[in-house]
Amino acid sequence: MSLGLLKNVVNPVSDLQKGKYYFLEDKTFKVSEQHTHSLPTMTSSSAYTDHHDFHQIHAISHQYRFATSQLPSDLSIRVEDITFYVHKYPLVARCGYLNQIELHEPQNSHLGYDLKLEKFSGGSETFETILKFCYGLPISLNPTNVAALRCGSEFLEMTEAMEEGNLISKTEAFFTFVALTSWNDTITVIKSCETLSPWAENLQIVRRCCDSIAWKIFRENSLTGDIITNEEKWWFDDVATLRIDFFLRIITAVRVKGIKPEIIGSCIMNYGDKWLPSMNNEARGTDIKYGTNRRNDSQWSITSGRNREMSNGQNKEQRTIIESLISILPPQKEAVSCKFLLKLLKLSIFYAASPALIFELEKRIAMVLENASTNDLLIPTYAVGEQTLNSNEEQTIHNIDVVQRILDYFLMYEQQRLQQQELKSTTLNISKLVDSYLAEIARDPNVSITKFQVLAESLPRHARTCHDGLYRAIDTYLKTHPSLSEHDRRRLCKIMDGGKLSLDGCMHAAQNERLPLRIVIQVLLSEQVKMRAAVQGKDITGSDDNLDKENCWSSTKNEVKSLREELENVKMQMAELQRDYSELQQEYEKANNKHRSSWTSGWRKIKKSAHFIRKMVEDETQERKHRVKSGRRRQSIS
Repeated sequence: MSLGLLKNVVNPVSDLQKGKYYFLEDKTFKVSEQHTHSLPTMTSSSAYTDHHDFHQIHAISHQYRFATSQLPSDLSIRVEDITFYVHKYPLVARCGYLNQIELHEPQNSHLGYDLKLEKFSGGSETFETILKFCYGLPISLNPTNVAALRCGSEFLEMTEAMEEGNLISKTEAFFTFVALTSWNDTITVIKSCETLSPWAENLQIVRRCCDSIAWKIFRENSLTGDIITNEEKWWFDDVATLRIDFFLRIITAVRVKGIKPEIIGSCIMNYGDKWLPSMNNEARGTDIKYGTNRRNDSQWSITSGRNREMSNGQNKEQRTIIESLISILPPQKEAVSCKFLLKLLKLSIFYAASPALIFELEKRIAMVLENASTNDLLIPTYAVGEQTLNSNEEQTIHNIDVVQRILDYFLMYEQQRLQQQELKSTTLNISKLVDSYLAEIARDPNVSITKFQVLAESLPRHARTCHDGLYRAIDTYLKTHPSLSEHDRRRLCKIMDGGKLSLDGCMHAAQNERLPLRIVIQVLLSEQVKMRAAVQGKDITGSDDNLDKENCWSSTKNEVKSLREELENVKMQMAELQRDYSELQQEYEKANNKHRSSWTSGWRKIKKSAHFIRKMVEDETQERKHRVKSGRRRQSIS
């Protein structure tokens, strides 16, 4: 009699007592120290309708679980660290996998178990639920366990060919018609698939979940306008809880369905804020005391490199997240903020991401460089392992080479825009950003004059309409590097155009002892030329490209006009004095012979009076000029 004919046995109790067949009874058997079992006396044959459970017995090395029954277990199965002592027939009747393999007798097993299920999907907890199903016990399907049960039943080949209404069909029906119809249930199912690879992938559970999520997102966002609202971000937090590979597939599916790039970019930034570590060094970039804390900063860089070696597993996960986020960035430059891109760049360098992705990210940042801030550009120089200790070259605090490449990419894109007749240039904003960045890195004593000069000269000369920011950066560099030779000082100051300094900049440069004497003279001469042009009413702006320079002088035009009017009044007064002088001279010639002595004294009085008036006019003119200079001095150096 075969196992398949067991249901047709009229009185199976006698057959079971002979040891031919095994089925369960609702009675507990005893377990000896050697885990041998005695066959109890059978009292009922209604074995398929009784309820059964599992009883745990803890051992020193792992756990044992026994089925409560009158019959001894004849099969031991090891899943993870738990050994299940069960009966063959309930499992063989529903599991094609167990039906096909050769099962050894327990007493012949020298390993402590008859069968070990390697890499069983869902682990011992899922296997225990499947055992309950095989024994006819009721099980509860829910979004948390349906994926694991579906994978486990597929592993054990619990198909309809073995028994109608088997576990594969039940879990598939629940997953398709219950779980996928709900947003929350679908998110729960796909999260449970994180530990079910590769079975969840092969059974298309992950793909169907991603497609369902993408369709629900598209359906809810299809009626919105061009402006991103909070209603369009309702799904951000839920998908941000998923693993990066699942998030990547959802974003890909959403993009295919036509969701706006700005929404996708916002979702990526939200995911990055949740999973990526924060960059505390952004504040350090402006607050660090250069020179005094240089040693601590170097130690911090070395420690960072060693910490990376100690946590390679975690760093590999972070590197995977960073590279994945870079790969799915929308191509539209407005989709992701420049601040987030620079954060990705800093983390990419720190976690040693793919160089190709880093270069692509640098090009992407160059497209939106006008939206960057100085603190965002302060990218620390990360040292790996012992490289810093063994390097003879002093490491700079900030990675200047990366910023240099980004600036070169920006100038290349700017040239392409100009060739395409896009006349709106952004180099004016970039010049202020670069000068501010130069002022920050100038405080680093290890920044070479070559790197500083190359970065400062990267911008074309017409990009800077006012050189106050560049002058401040040069002055900071000279202050941080007091040992520079006269030749290097002149070489550095040649970058600056003294004619493009504001009045305050000229006044400061004229009194700056750190500048070479030739540069100070050039600054004074250029200021004198500007003052003469202003008094004579000439246009000192030259062209429309000098708009900032014209604004620098616009506040003093009214005072110059007033000074010109006062000069005209002085000229009129001088003309009147000249006429009075001529009349007095004629009268003097007439009365010279009669009243020589009295006229001489009178002429002296008149001459003194004319001298006093001329001095008064000159003093008034000097006072007006001083007021003009005071008005200009109120303009701060940009």
